[in-house]
Amino acid sequence: MATVNLNQDNFVETVTGEGIHFVDFWADWCGPCKQFGPVYEEASNEHTDVNFTKVDTEANQQLSASLGIQSIPTLMAFRDGVLLFQQAGALPARALEDVIKAVKEVDMDDVRKKIAEQEQQANQDGAQV
Repeated sequence: MATVNLNQDNFVETVTGEGIHFVDFWADWCGPCKQFGPVYEEASNEHTDVNFTKVDTEANQQLSASLGIQSIPTLMAFRDGVLLFQQAGALPARALEDVIKAVKEVDMDDVRKKIAEQEQQANQDGAQV
């Protein structure tokens, strides 16, 4: 499965959707991005159950800035709308495979429970101010 280009118009809709979404923030002038690109493409061919996307940081500067992207390549992994992983730097193939496996194995019911608990605590803390 080929990677899909994201931009300001389709980023939020894509990463908040159901399933697993990996996002590679890159630029054409970036040497490490060029090294990581083929590794990322190969992973997209091997894991057809995962949505692999890319954001060209030069063409999407506002989006990249709003997400705090300061170094490229940066890889993000979302599952069911929740950001589970973010790391700058080109990953070797084995490390990328490990991240993909870990994201697939996350217990999303447990994640949602922890998010709800954090939101409840934040609401309680806000009410005590």
